[in-house]
Amino acid sequence: QVQLVESGGGSVQAGTSLTLSCTSSGGSFNRNDVAWFRQSPGKERDVIAAISRDTNGKFYTRYVDSVKGRFTISRDNGKNTVYLQMNNLVPEDTAVYYCNTDPRGVGRTLLWGQGTQVTVSS
Repeated sequence: QVQLVESGGGSVQAGTSLTLSCTSSGGSFNRNDVAWFRQSPGKERDVIAAISRDTNGKFYTRYVDSVKGRFTISRDNGKNTVYLQMNNLVPEDTAVYYCNTDPRGVGRTLLWGQGTQVTVSS
């Protein structure tokens, strides 16, 4: 089974940047549309960014309003990796970040990884 692995989190100051990576073991997820999710204590795990392909094979992205303009999702299928570039971090971005198949996209949900913790202090 394909197992997702997230990395790149850390403890940073507000206003700084981090880049998260998502890859897999046990197989590739290149054919899946992929999303980054985050979960704060006491809250549900929600999609914050997603990357999908249209019928012409062109990638397009979408973001929730709270990260739009600050976060960028991208993928490198040659490396079987999806990235989340996070700029101008704010304390409200503190959460555990996960990747998985976009619930609104192509592919089935894969085994969840452990996630990567991002902590932003003011």
